[in-house]
Amino acid sequence: MVEVSPTAPVRAMELITILNRCHRSRGFVYQQAHFSADKKCIEVALRPRKGSVAICSRCHLPAPGYDQLGERRFEFIPVWWFLVFLLYTMGRVDCRRCGVVTVEEVPLGNGKRTLTKAHMLFLAGWARRLSWKETAEAFRTSWDKVFDTVEHVATWGLEHRTLGQIDAIGVDEIRYSKGHKYLTLVYQIDLGVTRLLWIGKERTIESFQGFFTTMGEEITSKIVFICSDMWEPYLKVIREKCSEALHILDRFHIVAKMNKALDEVRAGESRRMASEGRTPLLKKSRWLLLKREENLKAEQRFRLRDLLRYNLKTVRAYLLKEAFQQLWDYSSPSWAGKFLDEWCRQTMRSRIEPMKKIARSLRQHRELILNYFRAQKMISSGVVEGLNNKAKVTLRKSYGFRTYRVLELSLYHSLGKLPEPECTHDFF
Repeated sequence: MVEVSPTAPVRAMELITILNRCHRSRGFVYQQAHFSADKKCIEVALRPRKGSVAICSRCHLPAPGYDQLGERRFEFIPVWWFLVFLLYTMGRVDCRRCGVVTVEEVPLGNGKRTLTKAHMLFLAGWARRLSWKETAEAFRTSWDKVFDTVEHVATWGLEHRTLGQIDAIGVDEIRYSKGHKYLTLVYQIDLGVTRLLWIGKERTIESFQGFFTTMGEEITSKIVFICSDMWEPYLKVIREKCSEALHILDRFHIVAKMNKALDEVRAGESRRMASEGRTPLLKKSRWLLLKREENLKAEQRFRLRDLLRYNLKTVRAYLLKEAFQQLWDYSSPSWAGKFLDEWCRQTMRSRIEPMKKIARSLRQHRELILNYFRAQKMISSGVVEGLNNKAKVTLRKSYGFRTYRVLELSLYHSLGKLPEPECTHDFF
C-alpha cells in the first residue's frame, strides 16, 4: 500500500477530466488544479474558452466585454473530504440593450452566491434526508448556506411546477409551535399523485381562502373531491368555494374525537370512584380502551375481558365506540346512513354526555360522512394523515429555526415534489 503525502500535488489532468465529465461548463475551460496553501482544499482555476462571448447577466444575451473584476471563489462539491473551490476572474460587459455596464453571467452560480449550482442541488438533495444542521456539518458548510440552497431550489420549483388537473384535495392543519400556532396544509390526493400544494399560516377562513386565490378558479372549479375534518372555518370556505365538489369528512378525525370522548368518560368515572373509596377498576386502563382489539397483547385482552364484565359508564361508552366501527364496513350510502342514524339514537339514550355530544355532531354532519361511501371509499383521510406525519418529521428536522419562512420552505422542498433546475450530472 502506497501512502500519499498530503503535500503531494493534485493530479491535475485526472481531476480536470473528472470535472469535464460531471460539470462541463459551456464557454469555459478548466485550466489548472492545485492544493491551497493550508492543504485543506483543492482550488481549480477556470478561464473563458477562446472565441467565446461574454453574456449579460440582465438580458442573458451576448455583449462586448468592458473590463475585469477580482477573482471569485465558487464552492463546489467536496471530493475525498477536501473542499473544492472553482476560481474565476469575473468580467463586466457593456450591454447596449440594457444600457448599463454590468457583471457577466457565468454558469457556475447565480447572482452573488458563492455556491456553484451543482453544489446547491447536491446540498438540497441531502437536506431532504437530514436536518439542515446535520447537512451543514456533514459537508463542512454553514446552516445559512443550506437555507439559501433550499430557498433557491424550492422557489425555482414553485415557479416552474405544473399543476395540471387536480381531482382530489385534502386539507388539514398541524401545530408547529407552542401557543396554538398552526399551519394549514392542502395536499393533492389523486390516485397515483400525492403532493403538497399549498401552505397557509394559521387555520382561519382567511388563511384557507388563500389557497383558492393562489390556485385560481380555473383549477379549483374542476376539483371533484375534498377531504377535511370538522373544523368549521374549513367547512365554510369549502361550501363557498367548492360547492360542486363532493366533500368527504375525515374518517381519522371522527375516530379520534370518539376516542377523546371515551377517554373523558374514563377519566371522570375514575376520579369519581377514587373519591368514593371504591376499587380502582379503571386504573391503568386507558390504552386498553383506546387501542384496537387486534392490537392488544394477550394479557391486555384478558384484562379488558374482565373489565367489560362491570356495569360502568366507561364500559358502555367503549361498547358504543366499538359498535361504531361497523359503519366503515358498509358500501351502500343508504345502509350506512341507516346504521349511523340507529347508532346516534342509541347513543342519545345512553345518558353519557361526551358520547351524546359526538352523536349530535355526527347528526349535524351526516351527509358529509356519507359522502365517503358515495365516493365508493376511493378517497379517504389516510393519505392526508400519512403526508401529515411526513410533514411533522420535516418540521422536527428544522429544530431551533422555527420561523414561518423556514418551515414553509422545508415543507415545500420535502413534500411538494417540485421540479429542480437541470444539472450536468446526477450526483445521487
